[in-house]
Amino acid sequence: MKLPVHYWPVKVSRHSLALLLALVLLSASAQPSAYNAHPKLVVVIVIDQFRGDYLERYRDHFGAGGFRLLLDRGANFAECYFDYAATFTSPGHATLFAGAYPRQHGIFTNEWWDPQRKKMVTAVEDASVSPIGIAGAAATPGMTGISSESARPAAAEAGASPHNLLATTLGDELKLATGGQSRVFTVALKDRAAILPGGYSADAAYWIEPQSGAFITSSYYLRALPAWATEFNRGNAGKYWEQDWKDATGKVLRHMARTTAEGKPASFYSAMGPTPFGSQYEFDFARELMRNEKLGTGPATDLLVVSISGYDILGHQVGPDAAEMRAYTLALDAQLASFLSYLGEQVGLANVWVALAADHGVAPLTEEAQRFRIPAPILAPAEIKAKLNAALGAKLGGRGEFVRFIEWPTVMLDNDAFAASKLNETDAERAVGEALRELGVRQYYTKSQLAAGVPNDAMARRFANSYSPHGGWWVLAEIPPYALPSRSGTTHGSPYSYDQHFALVLYGLPFRAGTYRTACEARDLAPTLASLLGINRPSSATGRVLTEALAGSRSGE
Repeated sequence: MKLPVHYWPVKVSRHSLALLLALVLLSASAQPSAYNAHPKLVVVIVIDQFRGDYLERYRDHFGAGGFRLLLDRGANFAECYFDYAATFTSPGHATLFAGAYPRQHGIFTNEWWDPQRKKMVTAVEDASVSPIGIAGAAATPGMTGISSESARPAAAEAGASPHNLLATTLGDELKLATGGQSRVFTVALKDRAAILPGGYSADAAYWIEPQSGAFITSSYYLRALPAWATEFNRGNAGKYWEQDWKDATGKVLRHMARTTAEGKPASFYSAMGPTPFGSQYEFDFARELMRNEKLGTGPATDLLVVSISGYDILGHQVGPDAAEMRAYTLALDAQLASFLSYLGEQVGLANVWVALAADHGVAPLTEEAQRFRIPAPILAPAEIKAKLNAALGAKLGGRGEFVRFIEWPTVMLDNDAFAASKLNETDAERAVGEALRELGVRQYYTKSQLAAGVPNDAMARRFANSYSPHGGWWVLAEIPPYALPSRSGTTHGSPYSYDQHFALVLYGLPFRAGTYRTACEARDLAPTLASLLGINRPSSATGRVLTEALAGSRSGE
């Protein structure tokens, strides 16, 4: 019998029983230590755009072995937020694994203006390395990854690496502590979501070439794609074409057509990404990676990060309240249950810690906010950019493109355009900020201002935490709540709760089951895991250890 696409076979009882037995034996088990492989494996699953309220919203609909298992047997932090302004994928992943905010780790947005190269570059773009795994990669520029939250192909002619990070990550500290015996691997559809969690010293980061869906990596990590990965690409990338994505009732939500309406070959990223096929593809690759790299079998603790990128792609298209998002969430729940069962079978749940996290939230669709009479203005970047350049040209003289790029809250400037008026960085950024305020922006924070320090209030602190020395001249804009760049779809990137709130659950022997409503920040994950593993926290980490959820600890009660 052919199973419907929404159905994912799950084994539940075996790993649930294994965990209960492990908890009974906790007092007799070895103390956590990365140095002697206790645990054997740490798995962090980052669901891109998985907002913090989703676990409660869908809780009654989850099966027994996925999200529900983590919620019932793990430590669920219901009040976890990103305390910075530019809530994007790149800074989100860097923050989770560096244990610090952009001010310390440097990754403040997905892409920025490079004044030397005279172009926008991504947070992981690196011209000194090459993509590995694409036949004729040098002849296919712009397809090594996905850039910006609008999911357009990146303009990365060469390769990608973590070279823009200014701090180490959890994986780096594992490598340093164990003399390289710990192995660190990451998997995602997006390059930035794979590269930044692994830090400088990951054994490999894998993401997909958008058109074909083949998993690739960078010459920063490897000289050639492993044979097992090449074989996986040969047998798996095409198996979902011409299939239907169905919800639990059997309703067809999307068809995976090989060609677009214009008759062109469909992009794997665009077609499969916003469906459960994309996340299943990632989990399947993660299984192959575990088997072939023998994760969880070495003398020290290994780290595997899987970032589920497709959830974000769909969220941008349909918004957080759409029926398709519910269908994807429930399909992902079953996929997660199957993967957790696999971890139990391969490594043993008593030997694994699992962290579930997200890199940011998302705003509701404009029409949804307005349905409840919530002000939700449209601030179209192209329109605002044109008005800014016209206003600055009239004030300063000339017709230069003073503003090169806007993706709220980031506004990127071209310093060369201000040369004729002889404005320095401080004055140029202030001129743009004042012009922004006249166009509906509540407040602005210039790069120069953030470098020097801002008033110590909650909103200003969020922008201060988004500071980075990268990116030439720029301004961060405080747009009104629920403002979006267009009426088509939705996005994130604001300093408001719906973009800051994210899910965080810790599961394994060290963690006391329960829901914790103490204040929690994204930068707390890495220090907590590092402390339990007995290693140094990442170099610039500023987060705290979540002691209230640790077995044997009475802190926070």
